[in-house]
Amino acid sequence: MTLLVTGLALFLAVHSLSIVAPELRAQVMATHGKRAWLLPYTAISIVGFGLIVWGYGLARMEPAFVYAPPMSLRHLALLVLLPVFPLLIAAYVPSRIKLAVRHPMLLATILWGLAHLMANGTFADLVLFGGFTLWAAIDWVSVTNRPRKAEAPTPRGWRGDAIAVLGGLAAYGLFVAGLHQWLIGVSPL
Repeated sequence: MTLLVTGLALFLAVHSLSIVAPELRAQVMATHGKRAWLLPYTAISIVGFGLIVWGYGLARMEPAFVYAPPMSLRHLALLVLLPVFPLLIAAYVPSRIKLAVRHPMLLATILWGLAHLMANGTFADLVLFGGFTLWAAIDWVSVTNRPRKAEAPTPRGWRGDAIAVLGGLAAYGLFVAGLHQWLIGVSPL
């Protein structure tokens, strides 16, 4: 559990810099260049993510159950996960979805975490998925309370939305059909 908590602390701390010091990134990049920001940020993120994966894998070997979710919640979790991949893609594709949601990756993270809390009941699950959900909710509040940057123009047509929705649903289908089992070792069905 120590590795999982350490990994979460590193990963979420570096991703929380915009919450506690919103101007830090711009200051470091202006003073020392883009690499002075990206290299340590990326290195800490990778180390944190690696520790999360390793620590969660170890914690799953000796699970400490906090609650046993009913089967109905597991089915509901699959429904809650449905918009996650379209939202993730919408974070990177100019679309009306991105304009409407403003921060689709944070919403995707919240939905991902909540769905996994519905389907899993170990202490490690609470730490991992609860930690990400709480962080994303705090970041969402922080971002929405910051002054808005210049709005991107509304995209012409629906191409970006179609890419996000169709690509996201295809990715969801792949995960449910077997990719989750292959990557994580657990079937979502």
